[in-house]
Amino acid sequence: MEEIKQNKMAVSPIKRLFWKLGLPMIISMVLQALYNVVDSIFVANMKGTGALANEALTIAFPVQIMIIAVSVGTGVGLNALLSKSLGERNTEKVNAVAGNGIFLCLVIYAVFLLFGLFLSEWFIGLFSDNREVVEMGSSYLHICVCFSLGSIGFAIYERFLQATGKTLFSTIAQISGAVTNIVLDYVFIFPLDMGVAGAAWATIIGQFVSLFIAMLLHYFKNKEICGHPKHVKPQWSIIKAIYKIGISAALMQALLSVMMAGMNAILGAANVDSTILVGSFGIYYKIQQIALFSAFGLSNTMITVLSFNYGMRDKERSIACVKYGIADTILTALIITVLFEIIAVPLSRLFALSGGSSEALVDVCAKATRIASLSFVFMGFNVAVQGVLQALGYAAKPLVTAFLRLILFAFPVAYLFTLSDNVLNLVWWTFIIAEALTCFVSALFLKQAIKEIEKL
Repeated sequence: MEEIKQNKMAVSPIKRLFWKLGLPMIISMVLQALYNVVDSIFVANMKGTGALANEALTIAFPVQIMIIAVSVGTGVGLNALLSKSLGERNTEKVNAVAGNGIFLCLVIYAVFLLFGLFLSEWFIGLFSDNREVVEMGSSYLHICVCFSLGSIGFAIYERFLQATGKTLFSTIAQISGAVTNIVLDYVFIFPLDMGVAGAAWATIIGQFVSLFIAMLLHYFKNKEICGHPKHVKPQWSIIKAIYKIGISAALMQALLSVMMAGMNAILGAANVDSTILVGSFGIYYKIQQIALFSAFGLSNTMITVLSFNYGMRDKERSIACVKYGIADTILTALIITVLFEIIAVPLSRLFALSGGSSEALVDVCAKATRIASLSFVFMGFNVAVQGVLQALGYAAKPLVTAFLRLILFAFPVAYLFTLSDNVLNLVWWTFIIAEALTCFVSALFLKQAIKEIEKL
């Protein structure tokens, strides 16, 4: 009990605490994004079929995002409920919440396993009639989905460590898996010539490495949560409470999947080479996730710290968390924007080192990175506000902002740009317009959230 009373989220200065917890979480989230970037770099450099393989991975990516969406959304609700229960010093509830998180992990995996076994080829065929693309995409997707327990499980165990402030441990697990993925990507794709299947197996093995290390650290180092199997049993009141918070996060992440699938369809119908436009979008979107996941890392930190202090009814620390969380998220997004503006060309060239992809693909990808990265500051503000709303238990409001920025403002604008003969230059402005327009709604929701905190 004394250990819970002295939890650093209750006593450490907010600004220092925010970066102490947030920096490892940023690193963890960025490494998660790098899984897909690294896969694409190696696949795009496959001799002769690099461009087609990259298009196949781009088409498969929305399903991978959906897996992340459901598991991360569950993790967000789990994290917030664990942090709040720790703040309330309710040890029995803390253990029950953690046990239900493990139960949900197994249920989520069972659902995606069925999809991977029976629907992988059907899904890829919805977006391409090129037989080679369909074969490569369905092979990659089948492996990644059928063995997705590593990804889903890590999303849960990572939250156990984050909720108790042990974000460094989750980062160690994530780094271990990412390094494994990078090494195996090279070995499987080039010396062993396993193609896209090699990229899939490298990803899966890396994810399981992260899961196993996170589990070891949780069970041997995380003394604030009891790991006894007796807690792994469904309690519908706890599951309901997890998804009351987490459902909006899951749906927001799922909208990323819908957004990418929709953009694949819109761009694929444009009167240009799909391997160039769709392929460039796929590469850019995976690069863009480095910025997006950095913002999510800080947003998740804010959810952890704000949920804890809001649960303790500490108004001063809650307000400080909102203030520093939003400011630091915007600052981080700005730094990443400047970095991407500088390295857009050399970064894009990584996808054509061996001649597997064309110079046209590299040029369009560099152009997309330079234009669309201007949206990162707006995106950072929107994602930070979503974190504030989730921490306070709002479900609909963060979902509204996600729907606006990813669907309502993005699809019509992108479609109009595809009607232009200059689509390869114009379509990337879609992201700036959508994020900027959403900022107005986010600012209104933030004002209402601050008023709610001031009532404590």
